[in-house]
Amino acid sequence: MSTTSINRWCLSSLSPSQSPLLKNKLTLRPSFFASSSITSSSATPPPLIRDEPVFAAPAPIITPTWREDMGSSSYEEAIAGLKKLLSEKGDLGPVAAARIDQITAQLQTPAADPIERMKAGFIHFKKEKYEKKPALFGELSRGQSPKFMVFACSDSRVCPSHVLDFQPGEAFMVRNIANMVPPYDKIRYSGVGAAIEYAVLHLKVENIVVIGHSACGGIKGLMSIPDDGSTSTDFIEDWVKICLPAKAKVKAECGFAPFPDQCTYCEKEAVNVSLGNLLTYPFVRDGLVKKTLALKGGYYDFVKGAFELWGLEFGLSPSLSV
Repeated sequence: MSTTSINRWCLSSLSPSQSPLLKNKLTLRPSFFASSSITSSSATPPPLIRDEPVFAAPAPIITPTWREDMGSSSYEEAIAGLKKLLSEKGDLGPVAAARIDQITAQLQTPAADPIERMKAGFIHFKKEKYEKKPALFGELSRGQSPKFMVFACSDSRVCPSHVLDFQPGEAFMVRNIANMVPPYDKIRYSGVGAAIEYAVLHLKVENIVVIGHSACGGIKGLMSIPDDGSTSTDFIEDWVKICLPAKAKVKAECGFAPFPDQCTYCEKEAVNVSLGNLLTYPFVRDGLVKKTLALKGGYYDFVKGAFELWGLEFGLSPSLSV
């Protein structure tokens, strides 16, 4: 366990045990999440969504077309290979014919229309979730009272609602590059500050969770910033520099490790930096002192299908007179 003092506030933290290479790592508190089934109901759903056509959109400026020469080489190669196999093994005739039909159909199908994809997704949601949970959505039509505020990465592979099975109304979410929480700054980071203030003071969330993840491009970018601090992007590198202290710690303790391993360590250490940055918000500190708020760090490894969770213990240090 490590203790950090920020303006006379004492932070004791428990963080993930990542590797023997990190000697000062803290201890994990494993948590297990199990999603519970919600009984379907056939009651009439509240009129939140109209039974009318949706996703009306103007005709696209460019209409995609299919040309005969598109993908012809790979198509012809596949057909030639299947025909050769068919000639060598006559008993595979039906299988080869079916495969030829499948390839032909795939190559002659234009790319999926994004409007149709979203329309189909909404129709599925309405039929399978909205209409089957009228009580839930009826309650949400009158307001929200989430117990969690979640900081997660914008990465399309790590949606918290899927990973932790959050239901509508359960979690107030902020997603950004590398799931970072900047320190209190009313000028540079007012958007993040507004979200935290709203969640803590108005929604009265009970937990703020910062979730990192494996193979994070933002953390890789942070670890790749040159030592001279020079940047090549307009926004990305300036943003991920929020967690430069995590990079510095990993370089100091694990500089001998392969770069991919350093990135993995930093993915978790950056979560701890964000948890520390949350303490710079006065309403967060106030909630911790009153024990109406808890801070937690998480790490989702989508390669291994694993999830780690750890917490922070917060308290006031006694005053000392010398």
